[in-house]
Amino acid sequence: MKHVCYLLLLLAAVSCTTSRPMGSGSQGLPTYTPEPSITQSLFDDASSTISEENIRRILDGSFSLPKNLRVALVKLEPGSGRSTYYWNSEEYLKSQQAYVDSLSAAFLRSDRVTRVAQLPELLVSDRPTFTSIREAAVRTQSDLVVVYTITSDLYANYKLFSKSDIKAFATTQLVVLDVRTGLIPFTTIVTKEFQSKRLEAELNDSEAANRIKNQAVLVTIQEIGESIGKLLASD
Repeated sequence: MKHVCYLLLLLAAVSCTTSRPMGSGSQGLPTYTPEPSITQSLFDDASSTISEENIRRILDGSFSLPKNLRVALVKLEPGSGRSTYYWNSEEYLKSQQAYVDSLSAAFLRSDRVTRVAQLPELLVSDRPTFTSIREAAVRTQSDLVVVYTITSDLYANYKLFSKSDIKAFATTQLVVLDVRTGLIPFTTIVTKEFQSKRLEAELNDSEAANRIKNQAVLVTIQEIGESIGKLLASD
């Protein structure tokens, strides 16, 4: 009797379960109807600045950079706002110019690049957005905007200078923005390290640390330059 009760309960449970609509195949076997494909967002995002139609057009469309390129450079400080702490430091200003020169050289190695210039801070707001940067680039007739940010520091174990060697790391984040379309055909984040000893000509450990951190930054830019060369050669 117990077995009969269990069987009745099992049949009742099976009869209550839901299943997808089924049809009949060519041999009378049941076939499952596939779920409809999702081709657009089903989320209601009131803050979106791109319509669903334009999202599909962007993802389904083709894109290529112009043959001749005028490039604008924009350096953003980590965090919000601009850093003015080192505005009167000769060493800091020289290192920043070295970064710009290295990036400029990376682009100018391509025959497609006709000009590389840094966008003045007067054209970029204190809290820039891609929209404001793009509009500033339009005013300078730039085809590409290269937005980058740099951070560097010593490894924690080397901050007390207890060893003869000083080891630093640097991270450079870079985005290439096509001004005409607003698309971003290239992004990268590169972290590198550099290790060296204090030079005899350096007055103190702090001077040596700054030199080593700057060298780490230049190593990241060098690797990014190689990637940029491949991008411009393949597009």
